[in-house]
Amino acid sequence: MKQIFQLSLLLCVVAIVLPGCSKTERSASTGWKYNDQKWGGFEKLDYEGQATGPNLVLIEGGTFTMGLSEQDVISEWNNVPRRVTVSSFYMDETEVANIDYKEYLFWTKRVFGESYPEVYLNALPDSLVWREELSYNEPYVETYLRHPSYDNYPVVGVNWNQANDFCKWRTDRVNEMVLVERGILNINPEQKDEDNFNTESYLVGQYQGDVRKNMSDLRTGGERPVRFEDGILLPSYRLPTEAEWEYAALGLQGNLANEKDELITDRRIYPWNGNSLRYQKRDKYQGRILANFKRGDGDYMGMAGNLNDHASITAPVRQFMPNDFGLYNMAGNVNEWTMDLFRPMTSLTLRDVDNHDLNPYRGGKFEALETDEDGKAVEKDSLGRLRYRDVEDDEVAGRENYKTARVYDYLDGDEQSDATYAYGETTLISDKSRVIKGGSWADRAWWLAPGARRFKEEDSSDRTLGFRCSMTRTGGPTGNEDTGGNAFKASGKKSKRRY
Repeated sequence: MKQIFQLSLLLCVVAIVLPGCSKTERSASTGWKYNDQKWGGFEKLDYEGQATGPNLVLIEGGTFTMGLSEQDVISEWNNVPRRVTVSSFYMDETEVANIDYKEYLFWTKRVFGESYPEVYLNALPDSLVWREELSYNEPYVETYLRHPSYDNYPVVGVNWNQANDFCKWRTDRVNEMVLVERGILNINPEQKDEDNFNTESYLVGQYQGDVRKNMSDLRTGGERPVRFEDGILLPSYRLPTEAEWEYAALGLQGNLANEKDELITDRRIYPWNGNSLRYQKRDKYQGRILANFKRGDGDYMGMAGNLNDHASITAPVRQFMPNDFGLYNMAGNVNEWTMDLFRPMTSLTLRDVDNHDLNPYRGGKFEALETDEDGKAVEKDSLGRLRYRDVEDDEVAGRENYKTARVYDYLDGDEQSDATYAYGETTLISDKSRVIKGGSWADRAWWLAPGARRFKEEDSSDRTLGFRCSMTRTGGPTGNEDTGGNAFKASGKKSKRRY
């Protein structure tokens, strides 16, 4: 018994001396206790990792050759191949469907319809995109968005600005759901005007909501709202960058030789292997069309009795086989908006400038949160959103990592480049031109290649154009169980291996 007591005493002493052996962890730099009110209440989370939002799939990042993967038959040379790396991110496994967008319209009308009807009207898709002078497509004007037969078909007639507004709305609804499911907020379907849940407004204390039970505050011993540092709320839904979209569409991880080597066995022209648009394996699916596209003049779906893609226009968002990332319709069905501003020489710029080959993206302008003299966010606007302003060039003077606040024409249309874009005079490219990718039900097969790119004005829409959302991945690139893979980890002993 005496030996047992001495051993227990020794273990207690060790637990006090060694921070990692006690229930209360200590700081490795100061020795102070974490998560202890008596020691100031500084919190260190046992973080469970970023949750996967509704309909999202984790796209493990990596390096790939971005650009055209087949002959440039239209001779535009606007996507010269170059090697880049894309960080891990999340992407919708399907295009945003009509039922998803109708939910957004319903919420917008319920919350803003009485005081700000223009918000709802501005969110409506342009149903007139179906009209043509010499085609009878009038039934789609009335039925495509509204009729339940098309609920699971991709929404079309949505411009780039509307797609971004949808992403912002979706971010807030998903994060509100997170707080409700964690027992922090009660469901509140009576939100009106500026009194609606907005993630950013909530985080700066400008929205309270119907609180059920807040988080425990170790500093004061009371309660507090959720903070950004808690890691509970998800990052924003957004449109994918062009690089992300192209990387995800190719799905090259399906051609990885094995788990030990960095070897891709085959390149791809389309989101699948081979140069055929039909399924090649010898099973019951052999010969099936792999995407919804226009096969030839006047041929949108084949012959009666043996339809090739079963869709004269769009098809349901899960109609065809997913690629190796689990993403549906990354070729055909509808073209999709990306975040990027279109410039034809971007690929050459990225190839020639070394520090732009990680997460390449041509954006628009940098913004900053509007704050008062105390550095706090100014009062939210009438729709419940925080206010932002454009960053001015004089604010970035002297910085080394970026030199300009407005990057529409950076190295492609500015004074440092040879190109100029006089919209309406010598070109149709403007500061509203956004990259679209993927090909559609009305396009020939060439446009189905992930490297093919076109543009459309951000305030324009089309019956062949939809979108899907993405989200930034925080933390390990392979998921919440990421242990570092083949990387050497720090330990008490120095590795004998030299580099």
